[in-house]
Amino acid sequence: MISVPQDAGIVFSKHLTGSLVLAGAGKMGGALLDGWLGAGIAPARVVVFEPAPSLELLALTAKTGLRLNPEIGSVRDAVVMILALKPQTMGQALPAFLPLVTPGAMIVSIAAGKTIGFFEQIFGADAAIVRAMPNLPAAVQRGITVLYPNSHVSAVQRALAAALLGSVGAVEWIEDEALLDPVTAVSGSGPAYVFLLIEALAKAGIEAGLNTQLAHRLAVATVNGAGELAAQSALPASVLRENVTSPGGTTAAAMDILMGTDGLQQLLTRAVLSATRRSIELAD
Repeated sequence: MISVPQDAGIVFSKHLTGSLVLAGAGKMGGALLDGWLGAGIAPARVVVFEPAPSLELLALTAKTGLRLNPEIGSVRDAVVMILALKPQTMGQALPAFLPLVTPGAMIVSIAAGKTIGFFEQIFGADAAIVRAMPNLPAAVQRGITVLYPNSHVSAVQRALAAALLGSVGAVEWIEDEALLDPVTAVSGSGPAYVFLLIEALAKAGIEAGLNTQLAHRLAVATVNGAGELAAQSALPASVLRENVTSPGGTTAAAMDILMGTDGLQQLLTRAVLSATRRSIELAD
């Protein structure tokens, strides 16, 4: 795993010689856009296509001068195009972007389920294509993105893709495209599981007698702190858990429930397998 590359600015200045195109500026596309501008990419190099731009995007466009929804034919120097569209809309939307894919341009998709083969059918078998799966903490530069390239992606393009996605968090490369389905289920969908944990922990605290505000603050701070401890510690999560669990104590009483039959592990395994199957279905 790598964090934001130390030489990201150098990579951008050397290899982002033309336009950076973002197709789709929803939550994830918007997070990527904020990360790129924060990493020092010149707004004039950025082209955004978004049919329903938010007030924030309109204000950002007015403030920075990035190009929003220009005529597609006017963009002739795209170096990389990031596809941040919903998977279900890809088949209908992508043909309009064909004029942007000039020789040497790289396509990076963050759509769940849509395979390299799907994009090769649209953009050509010799197109340089990277599939990427970021997650929502990219919005606060704490995301993690897993990438898979096809055989036409050069070393320079890999470095550029890593720098672009690394601007919003950590980056991992894999060499087996099929692994992107469980990656999507674990880290792509994973923030929702954590938000549910916060929600459920707060509700349980309320049931135990805490007021709503305090229960929420305790749940958020506990998940945030435990996550940071796990990130900084060399110990596996299982050992950290054991370190909190004194025999016969309060945590042990809770663990008897959470680790019992049909406990948290069984529920999460079923959830991840269900999300993995859905990711595979989205390829169709």
